[in-house]
Amino acid sequence: MFRVWGFSTHYFSSLDLMKRILVSNDDGYNAKGVELLAEALRSFAEVIVIAPETNHSGASNSLTLTRPLTVRQAANGYYYVNGTPSDCVHIALTGILKDKPDLVVSGINNGANLGEDTLYSGTVAAATEGYLFGIPSIAFSLTERNWPHIDAAVEIAAYIVKHQLEQPRQAPCLLSVNIPPLPKHEPENIRVSRLGRRHPSQPVIEATNPSGETIYWIGPTGEVADAGSDTDFGVINQGHISVTPLRLDLTHYDELGITHEWLEGLCVNP
Repeated sequence: MFRVWGFSTHYFSSLDLMKRILVSNDDGYNAKGVELLAEALRSFAEVIVIAPETNHSGASNSLTLTRPLTVRQAANGYYYVNGTPSDCVHIALTGILKDKPDLVVSGINNGANLGEDTLYSGTVAAATEGYLFGIPSIAFSLTERNWPHIDAAVEIAAYIVKHQLEQPRQAPCLLSVNIPPLPKHEPENIRVSRLGRRHPSQPVIEATNPSGETIYWIGPTGEVADAGSDTDFGVINQGHISVTPLRLDLTHYDELGITHEWLEGLCVNP
């Protein structure tokens, strides 16, 4: 059993004063986004990286319950798990770390997580797992793939993380931060946004495998349906950084009374 806090303790002369950050992602432990972000965060915090062994984009909040998981350490000190992003954070918080981190950070993701993307995103899921344990958590995504202007994205992400550590929210928060691919970001360009909406996903792509069986690829995401100026889509379109606070209560409160009335005619206790 690992019993560690971080592999980077030699960076600091007074660890008792340092905040502790658990970093994960869904692109895999060797992705550029997590490597550069972790390096930047080490300039002001104690950091441990526990990330998936391979890419798990779209894994959502899934936990691996049908097989045991292994945790190994790479040459760069990162720990990697043969499981999902949620597995990584769950194992870290319940089995590896002897001390609770001050913050869970996920990313930087290779691509956007806007609107309904947050429901499928492994990046957001890793942060969500931390939030479920009562730890402030932030998911970072770069809105264009293949890491354009990643250095600028890392710089503004580190700025937001440092602000959270220096001025923590009164209650644990779950934030989804999307960063457009620009050569420079300024703090005044950070905007609070709500989630936008997409149209339904496009149809699956049908093909045939070498054995003659029909196979299906999940089709592209739907076109944007709600990109109002106060949405994450709208903020990104304006060239700003989008910060969206998320919650996990899926209860449709407006439907409680309607559902109660609908069930009154059944021979059950609604």
